[in-house]
Amino acid sequence: MKKKIIATNPVARHNYNIENTLEAGIVLYGTEIKSIRNGKVNLKDSYANIKNGEVYIYGMHISPYEHGNIYNKDPLRNRKLLLNRREINKLVGLIKQKGYSLVPMSLYFSGNFVKLELGIGKGKKLYDKRQDIAKKEAELRIQRTLKY
Repeated sequence: MKKKIIATNPVARHNYNIENTLEAGIVLYGTEIKSIRNGKVNLKDSYANIKNGEVYIYGMHISPYEHGNIYNKDPLRNRKLLLNRREINKLVGLIKQKGYSLVPMSLYFSGNFVKLELGIGKGKKLYDKRQDIAKKEAELRIQRTLKY
């Protein structure tokens, strides 16, 4: 199936070492889908967590649909993610034992369904971020010198 990317989380790979990714469905209402189709969604400050055996995404902002009137929902409401029980149990084990975090990476259409790509990773320390920036700058310098 073709993936049409709607939104990405720009700080996810900067703040976390992502070791694995997982695709999850998301529970949405009609006006939220229309707003997402218009591209009015932001993943920057969002995160996922497990509560009562269910996975939820917090802080994902979906702007209210202009023509939605009374049917619009709260833009920052918590939304349930759709995962198999086996996947949720695996995530619970990783988060509790090894200290991993669930990071929303991107939101996209897979066919007619909206899917969320969840990254499983550990937070980076400040010196790790500096090393990554130094590597990128070195690669840019190499590319520039090879270009001339």
